[in-house]
Amino acid sequence: MVSSESARRTYPDGSTISFWTAPDGWQLRRFDWPSGAAVPRGSILFQGGRGDIFEKYLEAFRHWHDEGWAITSFDWRGQGGSGRLTDDPHVGDIDRFGTYLADYGAFWKEWVTATPAPHVAMGHSMGGHLVCRALAKVLAAPDAAVLIAPMMGLHAPISAGFGERIADIAMKLGNPKRRAWKSNEKPGTTDSRLSLLTHDPDRYSDEPWWWDQKPEIQLGPPSWRWVVRAFESTRRLRASKRVKRVRTPVLMLVAEADKLVRAADAIKVAGLLPDARLVRFGKESAHEILREIDPVRNRALGEIDIFLSARAQK
Repeated sequence: MVSSESARRTYPDGSTISFWTAPDGWQLRRFDWPSGAAVPRGSILFQGGRGDIFEKYLEAFRHWHDEGWAITSFDWRGQGGSGRLTDDPHVGDIDRFGTYLADYGAFWKEWVTATPAPHVAMGHSMGGHLVCRALAKVLAAPDAAVLIAPMMGLHAPISAGFGERIADIAMKLGNPKRRAWKSNEKPGTTDSRLSLLTHDPDRYSDEPWWWDQKPEIQLGPPSWRWVVRAFESTRRLRASKRVKRVRTPVLMLVAEADKLVRAADAIKVAGLLPDARLVRFGKESAHEILREIDPVRNRALGEIDIFLSARAQK
């Protein structure tokens, strides 16, 4: 039996890490773990959040792989092992969220033809936001989708509109690619990065452990341009009529005490989706639901298993 720490800090046997070339020639680092089942359960494409690396989710991947699923994930452009868009390797930048979506749509088109059905799209935080946008724009048509603490709105002083205006002014006052703040996941907070992400210090420590092993995959704060584009993209998704036409069954897991993304906005989007199940977590969960203490994580995995059994059948 593989220990929890070993599962989190070891690439599983049979998995591969390679690079996928986007249509414009940009290379994205990818992880693939084919199903070991005689009859595969299906395939999951899992996408992490801003600044994430797929190594953070190896423990969850193992759970789904044990259920017979094939697992794929890739680092978003400009983070992890997928290159950088600024001269500072620790700043996360993007010209527009449409660039992320173009990568995702092209990757999905190739991936879905090369992997066993049914196909499931999963996304955490920014990944959940982008998966939802891909569904709305019909860049992907999975059999089911799971959105985990999705970034449907950002915390901001006074209001999201005010926060977007302030970020836009800041972006235009200097190099838009410069870091928006010095460190941490959130400006103007006394909360530790650990407390913002999870109540489990052991799981939290996995990320800096991987940074020590592979310094090139570490990222820091976002650029002012990324912040502005995030406000824009989440605002447009919340107002999009296309969300109401999504036919994919969706499971959304929301941490109501989330201090990084606005739970209320995620709940609003869940209400717009025609076929969505919303599962709420209280103060027991911070932002990274799948990397929380065992009672939270196990409940989340259980909800996902039940949903996939019902809505992602062969």
